[in-house]
Amino acid sequence: MSEQVKPIQKILFGSPGTGKSYQVREIAKKQLGLEDAAFVTNAIKTVFHPEYTYADFMGKLLPLTQNGSIVYKFYVGHFLRVLGMAYRALYEGSEEHFLLVIDELNRGNAAAILGNVFQLLDRESDGWSSYEVNISDMELYGLLQEMRFPAQIQEGNIVIKPNPTQVSTVSIEDYFKGEATRLKSITSGGERVCNTLKEHRISIPNNLSIVATINTSDESIYYLDSAFKRRWDWEYVDSPSENSSPVPSELQNIKLVSGNQDKELWQNYVIGINKFIKSNYQSIRRIEDKQIGWWFIKPEGNAVELQQVKDKLMFYLWDSVFARDKKPLEELLSTDKNTKIKLTQYSDFLCLTDSFMDEVLKFLDDIAF
Repeated sequence: MSEQVKPIQKILFGSPGTGKSYQVREIAKKQLGLEDAAFVTNAIKTVFHPEYTYADFMGKLLPLTQNGSIVYKFYVGHFLRVLGMAYRALYEGSEEHFLLVIDELNRGNAAAILGNVFQLLDRESDGWSSYEVNISDMELYGLLQEMRFPAQIQEGNIVIKPNPTQVSTVSIEDYFKGEATRLKSITSGGERVCNTLKEHRISIPNNLSIVATINTSDESIYYLDSAFKRRWDWEYVDSPSENSSPVPSELQNIKLVSGNQDKELWQNYVIGINKFIKSNYQSIRRIEDKQIGWWFIKPEGNAVELQQVKDKLMFYLWDSVFARDKKPLEELLSTDKNTKIKLTQYSDFLCLTDSFMDEVLKFLDDIAF
């Protein structure tokens, strides 16, 4: 039997375009053993946003038109889906690992979305949650459906039909009590799942990891309190610099194109812009969050067009990085001592895009490529 994979509970944070989503795939592959095919089948991905709720996370009852009548169906949320997959694997004695990926964690109200699941984020050394929480009968029914158990609702109670050839059913308490006894000498994980379910409770098992991403440059986000933060490991995904990891192979020969003219390698501009931003650390708040990543602009074909820079980069610099003080931009663009640039509105800055990109390259004088 192979060694049990240690579950991960981590938040990746950094500036936009630094490749946090790519890093999630690398973590899944290298630390959890989820290669590309397994990532597709064993990972559930969701994105938090201001309208995302506990019901989206756990499950919700929604109306459905059927044969001219309105019926209600329970739609299982992202967390219960992946939890059901993980529980089923333990029940069957499988060593598979599963992953919940939450992108843009701080764009939703994480405390409200997780609800009492928040308590499950505390884990013991064996990888299981330190605590268990009760769930509603409807949530339990949805979880059992995800685990592929033949659960039914009879007279307001959840029952299981253990034998498809027979009509008789048993309560879930009796069913899982019997299954826990059967699995006691076979799989400790499966026994623990059964003991949890018969009590109408859940906990996060040791074969389920959670990895989230945060785009730290965003200002209009929900606050994450210290109690929430301490339950995660944190990994900073650094911005490109002269000391950063190698340029991604897909970008190594990409150039900036202005009209029909090929300019410098795009990687030079990315590092130059970041050096320019860092040189103004005294006027920029949280400077480590304001730099750009390799993938802030994705090449189209084999080049990055100047129009892409105008469409994606310039307003970010204007409205997010230098929102409080435009003087650094004015000084950078005032190359002629007799002509001082004054940026009174965004259009003034936008029309100087070509000049701006030329000027940031001067920050690369001490970098050898």
